[in-house]
Amino acid sequence: MEILILVYMALGYWATGRTIYANKILIGSGNAIFGRRLVMGFLFGWVLIPWAIIKLFLGG
Repeated sequence: MEILILVYMALGYWATGRTIYANKILIGSGNAIFGRRLVMGFLFGWVLIPWAIIKLFLGG
């Protein structure tokens, strides 16, 4: 079960970077940026992961 949560968090982090923060300049400390992306990916991963995969296949 724990491994699924870790995979979900990693995919959510990746999807957040491909969707919400794509083509954005992030200002702040590395820890703050990492934490913000991790939380957004965890909370909204159920929407962001499919959206990022579709963007990946459509070349966006």
